[in-house]
Amino acid sequence: MWPPISRNVIFPLHERLMHRPTFALLREIEASQWQSREQVSDLQARKLGQLLQTAWEHSPWHRQRMETAGISPRQEIDLETFRRLPTMDKADARENVDRILWREVPGGAFRYNTGGSSGEPLIFYFGRSRQAADAACRMRARRWWGVDVGDREVYLWGSPVELSRTDRIKTLRDRLMNQLVLNAFEMSLDAMDRYIDAIRDWRPRCIYGYASSLSLLAARARETGRDLRMKDLRVVSTTGEALYPHQRQLLTEVFGVPVSNEYGSRDAGLIALETPEEQLAINSETILLEVLDANGQAVADGQIGEACITHLCSEAQPFLRYRTGDVVRRSTESDRAGRGLEILGEVQGRKTDFVVRADGTVMHALAVIYVLRDIHGVGSFKLIQHQAREIEVLVVPADGWGETARAAVRSGLTQRLGELHLEIKEVSEIPVEGSGKHRYVVSHVTLPGDLDGAMRE
Repeated sequence: MWPPISRNVIFPLHERLMHRPTFALLREIEASQWQSREQVSDLQARKLGQLLQTAWEHSPWHRQRMETAGISPRQEIDLETFRRLPTMDKADARENVDRILWREVPGGAFRYNTGGSSGEPLIFYFGRSRQAADAACRMRARRWWGVDVGDREVYLWGSPVELSRTDRIKTLRDRLMNQLVLNAFEMSLDAMDRYIDAIRDWRPRCIYGYASSLSLLAARARETGRDLRMKDLRVVSTTGEALYPHQRQLLTEVFGVPVSNEYGSRDAGLIALETPEEQLAINSETILLEVLDANGQAVADGQIGEACITHLCSEAQPFLRYRTGDVVRRSTESDRAGRGLEILGEVQGRKTDFVVRADGTVMHALAVIYVLRDIHGVGSFKLIQHQAREIEVLVVPADGWGETARAAVRSGLTQRLGELHLEIKEVSEIPVEGSGKHRYVVSHVTLPGDLDGAMRE
């Protein structure tokens, strides 16, 4: 599709049909980003007041907590007052969803699951404004790098085992939007060689995907002497996990363009994106970030603490003072380009690993996380791949765990990984790594050639 048609017709029509105010919000945040930090803070306060009013009226669980904390949406709310509200965590969101969710939210509420590497699945709901907010913030960040809506993009992303009719319709939609989606869950050597050819033929302006999957593809291109330096390409954007310095260097060398990393999660939202000035700019118009110590008290800028997120567009299921478990540091710097956005100095994110099929196909860990997280009865889990055909799964049982759930684990993993020796163990808790970090998918399988070095920390 000719980019101007995709940009000015297809994209806006799609968002209008989906009842998402994406482009209206995009216009707003492209203007507000150039306001002063104080003006952006005032905007946050206004949106926070509106969100608290919504939570008071439609989320009994939040209203009860607000009443206990002496907070009324009729009063003017500043951050100090807001901090009287206790924090919430994933268990709170999971156990109280029926008392938090506003099912009649305009535009509807849509069910999602968390992915990532937490090992503790969470079912929650988005409204249209939350979807629009994350999309608009990503569009704005693309423009920082010279990539506009409707320009050709490649997505190295996960996909289901079988393509349904709906998925085929999505593929057609993606092409109308100039998006080429490649499957990060099927990365055999042959598949990666096909992906390299497809990317060269597509001539993208942006390449987007999981940091480890893109690094794996880049290592394969370098190993086989394939050139991925394309004249139209402006940026490689990574997401979903930590981006290590050696991976950034590899991607820069292979693709010949800068790398922009983003930080966020499905439940907490799209939090920050990297600018051409090499800073992580927080989406301050949609995200209120607090950095807390172990006692729940705010730390000074420049100090390490836990990211506590309030998504200002989460009306369907409000996330108010939501503790993410991620360790971050807010920077004392201002935005070097003059934006009024806050700057995130450091993210100590969890590591997402990979798994390997018996035929040598490398799959992003989300391929198996997607299976395990949606099985009723699985509280939390850890999958350990000792050899290509030898898998151990630790499960902390929840309500509903039993033979049916065990069979679902076996069936789902076999469908993803092929025939294998699978041992399922019930445990009372998931142990952490020696480093103290949580990794819920760990593979001890060595990849061939340069591929292993691209995937390891």
